[in-house]
Parts: sequence; structure tokens; C-alpha cells
Amino acid sequence: MDFDFEKGSVLPVNKPIGWTSFDVVNKVRYLIKGYLGGKVIKVGHAGTLDPLADGLLIIMTGKFTKRIDEFQLFEKEYTGTFYLGKTTPSYDLEHAPDQDFSTHHISEELIRQCAAGFVGEIDQIPPVYSAVKHEGKRAYLYARKNKDIEIQPKRVMIREFEITHIDMPRVHFRISCSKGTYIRSIARDLGEALQSGAYLEKLSRTRIGEYRLEDALTVDYLESILHTHRPQSSTESAEISNT
Repeated sequence: MDFDFEKGSVLPVNKPIGWTSFDVVNKVRYLIKGYLGGKVIKVGHAGTLDPLADGLLIIMTGKFTKRIDEFQLFEKEYTGTFYLGKTTPSYDLEHAPDQDFSTHHISEELIRQCAAGFVGEIDQIPPVYSAVKHEGKRAYLYARKNKDIEIQPKRVMIREFEITHIDMPRVHFRISCSKGTYIRSIARDLGEALQSGAYLEKLSRTRIGEYRLEDALTVDYLESILHTHRPQSSTESAEISNT
């Protein structure tokens, strides 16, 4: 297997839960440095994935890093689970639930009806615990200091919002959406639409444009193939020829 990391490569990687997107970038950069015998090249990612989420992360190397903005515009697809009847400050499990709400009035029909209302162009307010900038600083920096700020809504496109299974209080879903869409915010907004509460319990990114999760490499597998197919240096080649 041949790689041309300097000219440019696109590596679809399956990001593990608990890793940040930059953790993956740093790991891949380290692996490529070893593969190239110590040479350092540019490595970046085309779209952040939260640490508590797993799934597809596009890693780009060398000259292909100039195309990151292009890849970030691709449509994304996610699957996951919303938990109804509770909310958290971060809209996911980064923080513990802080409020409880009744779910007795919620039917499957109501859930599907409310989900359908999100399809199309919508104005979405990003989570306070996010990297969105407010007056030059990341919103999560204000949130961590319990400072209230007003985050402006963003226009996003939800092309598909499919409820794939319901086992109350959990609602399983599949969403296809534009760049900049926060699935955590959809959890919050769906809870409010149901006159209850909700948070994002589980999330996996399954597609970016034409790239799909089933074709992605695990970090361990990438490390294995780069080690196995590492080019021999001239010194190593000379040592082998002299034995």
C-alpha cells in the first residue's frame, strides 16, 4: 500500500469516543512523521466532531489541507439517541442532567410530527458549551465561568430528520444536515417542541459528502498499515544489501 502524504491524502478515520478531533490529527501527524522517517508535514481535519461522539472524521494531509474549506461544506449525516424528560447545561452528557420534565403526554405520533417540523432551513442557536465565538472568545469559555451571553442564531439546513426507533424515553434518529448544524441544539429544541426536555445521549457521524463511516479506518488499523508499509531509508536498504 502506497501513500503520498506530501502531495496530499484524504484519510477517512473513525474517531473513537473520548478523543477530540485534534487528538486524532495529532496522532495521525505523529504516525506520518514516523512513516516518513521524521519529516513533518501539514495535517488537518475537515470538520470537528465532539469528544463524546464517535464516527467519521476526514483527515487531510500535505497540499490537500488547502481543500479543507471545500470539504467542510459537504453535507453531514448523523445517527444517535435523544433522551426525553431531562436537560443538561451542555445539551449532552458532558454535564449531568439538571432538570426533569414530564413525558406522559408524549406519543410516538407527536415525536414524529415535531421532528418533521425541523426539516428545511431553520434558525438554530448553538449551545453555550460550544466553540462558537462571542466577542472574539469561544462561547464555552463564558459558560465555564457561568457568564450569560447572547448567542446569535445561525441559518442551517436539515434535509432529513428520520425517527428510526422509539423506546421511551429514548428516541433514535438519523439526520442529514448542512455544515454548522449542532445536533445537541436539535435535542434541546425538540424537547421544547414536545413541551418537555431532551438531551443528546449518543451521537455518531456516519457520512460526510460521499465519504461513509463503513469505509473509514480505525486509528489502530492506520497505525498498523503505516508501520507495516513504512518505506525503507537508504541506510536500511544498504544494511539489508550488505547482509
